[in-house]
Amino acid sequence: MNQQLPILNRLALLGAKITLYFLLVSLFLVGCRQAPAATPVATIPQPRATPTPRPQLFPTCPFDNSTTPVYSYDIINVYPHDAKAFTQGLVYDPDTNLLYEGTGLYGRSTVRQVDLESGDISLSIGLGKEFFGEGITLYGDKIIQLTWQEQVGFVYDKTSLRPERQFSYTTEGWGLTHDGQNLIMSDGSSTLTYLDPNSFELIKRIAVTENGQPVTQLNELEYIYDTIYANIWQTNHIVQISPQTGQVQRRLDLTGLLATQGEFAEANVLNGIAFDATTERLWVTGKLWPYLFEIKITC
Repeated sequence: MNQQLPILNRLALLGAKITLYFLLVSLFLVGCRQAPAATPVATIPQPRATPTPRPQLFPTCPFDNSTTPVYSYDIINVYPHDAKAFTQGLVYDPDTNLLYEGTGLYGRSTVRQVDLESGDISLSIGLGKEFFGEGITLYGDKIIQLTWQEQVGFVYDKTSLRPERQFSYTTEGWGLTHDGQNLIMSDGSSTLTYLDPNSFELIKRIAVTENGQPVTQLNELEYIYDTIYANIWQTNHIVQISPQTGQVQRRLDLTGLLATQGEFAEANVLNGIAFDATTERLWVTGKLWPYLFEIKITC
């Protein structure tokens, strides 16, 4: 009898452990069944952002809305400019604080890097004598340049100005800019042509009009705040064009600009627009002009 007690004690202890185990499991399962489902976190709708008004270089002026408003200018700064440069294209690079300039005339056509304040040419690449250089634009890390009647364009590395490729088009080449997606070129007519910046295939064309009439002689171009600025060849006017409608919205009259610095017999027509969106600086110059002007548009 005494020998059986340890065995019975061990069995009793084992039974107690088994009972406790099943009790704990049962409590766990009950707790799981009764646990309330997690309440989903409500998504708070974001308030709709108030549209930011599109910046505008032109001030608000009391013009008669029946005609295209014509604006004037104030001179902010005057910088030296190569008086031998037959300016066909001009663009500012905010990354380097350099101007890129395309120049024309057979045997004298170049693409160049120019120091903004001194006018010094830091790097210049000449085109072949058979090419008459025209408008340029800065697209990414490339400079793209047109030629006049040769129907050939060039793509350069912006840092070294090393030519990388050529492309062709079917019209004359005058001015060139881009809207961030497509190249926009002028050909001296009232038509602006959109090209794919990689394949250079035709995307579309828009007709530029003012009061229902074609606006011809569109020359150097600059894309500023979702609108196109264009020099009108052989005039002192720059027009602002809607890319959606092709309508001229405003005119800037720069008559007398170069004459503020004296008389220059060799100087040719106004041509060349560059813009810095960060500081809202606007520069203009002309073919064979000895000065580059930073201006502010006024009423």
